[in-house]
Amino acid sequence: MSRSQTDEATLDERLTLLNMPKHVAIIMDGNGRWAKKKGKIRTFGHRAGVESVRAAVRFARKNAIQSLTLFAFSSENWKRPEEEVSVLMDLFNLVLNSEAKRLNKNGVRLKVLGDTSRFDRKLVDKINKAEAMTADNKELVLNIAANYGGRWDIVNAARQLADKVSDGSLNAKQIDEAVFDQHMSTQGLPELDLLIRTGGEHRISNFLLWQCAYTELYFTDVLWPDFDEEAFYLAVKDYSERQRRFGLIGEQVETTEVANS
Repeated sequence: MSRSQTDEATLDERLTLLNMPKHVAIIMDGNGRWAKKKGKIRTFGHRAGVESVRAAVRFARKNAIQSLTLFAFSSENWKRPEEEVSVLMDLFNLVLNSEAKRLNKNGVRLKVLGDTSRFDRKLVDKINKAEAMTADNKELVLNIAANYGGRWDIVNAARQLADKVSDGSLNAKQIDEAVFDQHMSTQGLPELDLLIRTGGEHRISNFLLWQCAYTELYFTDVLWPDFDEEAFYLAVKDYSERQRRFGLIGEQVETTEVANS
């Protein structure tokens, strides 16, 4: 397909040419700035961002991405103005109320990653019910990182391992990267292939620190409420054009690819 034909092809046609990542994570940034540009309060942007979540889930499910992890609320976000935190919690409740059945109908498994102990009992119950309802679904695993921090994730895994060493169920010498990974919040999920951050900032903000060791990073100026399926396509296209070396040199990767073809 020529360049001009590629430009004219539909999104679905263009997607067939790409090497799709198995696990994508997104830092959904820019809601507040999007609202400010429109002369609205920050919380208006958070509400608008819900439709972009739906678009991202549709894109991932339609294109056989196995796992999509969205950074919804960090452990540092509690420091934001009380009104904004309240709206974010209300939105989380709304999504659990209105979206869980839709996700289940479409074969999407919902998981919440993070320290839920700070949430009120009703919200925790809704999380548990939504996770149980969708537990057997296979089309896509949708991970919502809420009250999540990458450092918390690592410390939490270390505590679990320390407890096992303390009670004698694990020998400290048995702890390696694979064992440690089994105690992270993302255990059982594919390795993280692609991390997208919207909104123009170039940092990962304490998100999936352990998991990002060899992840491809993609930063876009698009603000989260404007992040649609076309924007997701551009991120995956950029990923697809990279050579992932995992510590090797390019020639070694090419030799391995030829041997496996």
